Amino acid sequence: MIPLKDDNPARTFPLVTIGFIIINTLVFILQMFFWSDPQHIAFSYGAIPNILLTFKNVQPIHPVLTIFTSMFMHGGILHLVTNMLYLWIFGNNIEDKLGHFRFIIFYVLCGVAAAYAHAITDPSSRIPMIGASGAVSGVLGAYMLIFPHARVHTLIFLGFFVQVVRLPAIFLIGFWIFIQFINGILSKGIAGQGGVAWFAHIGGFIFGLVSIMLFLKTKWRRYS
Repeated sequence: MIPLKDDNPARTFPLVTIGFIIINTLVFILQMFFWSDPQHIAFSYGAIPNILLTFKNVQPIHPVLTIFTSMFMHGGILHLVTNMLYLWIFGNNIEDKLGHFRFIIFYVLCGVAAAYAHAITDPSSRIPMIGASGAVSGVLGAYMLIFPHARVHTLIFLGFFVQVVRLPAIFLIGFWIFIQFINGILSKGIAGQGGVAWFAHIGGFIFGLVSIMLFLKTKWRRYS
């Protein structure tokens, strides 16, 4: 299932969401066309689980800072496009509810939670994690809680049958996180392999789901 758009217009211009998309895209262009060794860049500025937990000084910057640099790096065009598509569809509404500044804080904290969820579940790994997936997963968790019944235009593939249907967000996102849990459990039997950081998705999602109401209930909330 591929989400295309939602029937949930925002009331404010999604300045931060668009800004994040632009930054991620520019960094990807630098990775692919201007930096001579993308793999070296990933190991230098990606979030490496073992390093995040031990604070070993083996990268050009402090291990904690790699959480933030890794959030704007991607391993391929599909990786980038998928993350930015989800961010565009669901991020504007969360930014609308939180306001621009709080959305930045929320997004970044989701990324931090995702990085450490991945590190804790794979503490010996020295494979760098890159991508906005963890932070975007937090946005999905928030969206599912706040807008469970919002309709999302979704491309469905059933063999040769392809159709766009309008699904409730709780069903679409619920199915998505179910797949993350299943793949995360299955991945535990494949030690030392690269690929998708499933538990980063799960960690970011759970953080977004449980923390979004705290952001909304603060005294400096925009909307009552």
